[in-house]
Amino acid sequence: MKVRDRGILIGTLSPGNKNCITDVDGVKVGHVTLDYPINDTDYACTGVTAILPHEGSPFQEKVTAASYVINGFGKTTGLVQLNELGVLESPIMLTNTFGVPAVTQGTLEYMLKQNPEIGDTTGTVNVVVGECNDSYLNSIRHFPVKPEHAIEAIRKATDEAVVEGAVGAGKGMICFGHKGGIGTSSRIVSEYTLGCLVLSNFGKEEEFKYSHLKDDETEGLSETSDGSIMIVLATDAPLSDRQLLRVAKRCGIGLGRTGSHFGNGSGDIVIAFSTAHKIPHFNEKETEIRTQLREDLPVMNEFFTAAAEAAEEAILNSLSSADTTKGRNGHTVKAFPFK
Repeated sequence: MKVRDRGILIGTLSPGNKNCITDVDGVKVGHVTLDYPINDTDYACTGVTAILPHEGSPFQEKVTAASYVINGFGKTTGLVQLNELGVLESPIMLTNTFGVPAVTQGTLEYMLKQNPEIGDTTGTVNVVVGECNDSYLNSIRHFPVKPEHAIEAIRKATDEAVVEGAVGAGKGMICFGHKGGIGTSSRIVSEYTLGCLVLSNFGKEEEFKYSHLKDDETEGLSETSDGSIMIVLATDAPLSDRQLLRVAKRCGIGLGRTGSHFGNGSGDIVIAFSTAHKIPHFNEKETEIRTQLREDLPVMNEFFTAAAEAAEEAILNSLSSADTTKGRNGHTVKAFPFK
């Protein structure tokens, strides 16, 4: 259940029809959730989430992109090249910290199968993977995430309303001492759409700015680490990579509004992309023409507002949609008891 279904309205801008990142035309999201005992004490409580920028090949038709590190305690792949060239050429994959190598391999295998020329008649491919640490619930040392789970998540991706909460990469995540995970929201800006998806895994209960919405005296966990959050922004607006970086920075405002102070051990990272331009991998022309928004008009400030609002609401949706979850060593993380 989204927080809007509970009567909680965030911000002033209107959401899209699904209030999801998939409100941006062409964007798809897929989950693979792992939920099973490994032995008497260990448990697989984790998964993979894939965000596809459009329906075609992201390698053959790249999109403009940028990333922003709010706090760098994270283990991502692909962001150095993404920022250097300003393009995204793979799905954006999310998983647990120790699952990054397997998800990178699986995504790479998928990309190689879809594009036989990679590493042969043309260059390599830059796979983008982000993570959060789910080791309180998930037996992370057993490496339950395998390359095939990344491939499955990509193949399952759909443009329907995104399933939220304790699913996919969010299965074992904890937010403000309660069950977190996948959350998403969107905003309409002029004739454009901006969508946000988060993997929430941060904060202590006493830091949560919405604790007044609590319905009982159940205490959240206090022994978890600083945690992390991965934030993915998508838009159909013609923004350059520099403009996307500016918009991505505003997600930190929405994160802060929920109560985060970007802790010392927190990996708080934003990846943003625009679907307005498809940049062909093979092109012999020396020049290309692109359109981009002017920054001295009100629409740019509206995008800043949209990024802050959508990030804040996506985090709340991750809490609102997540169910109480059991994991390794008998650990249980309870859903936040909204009124």
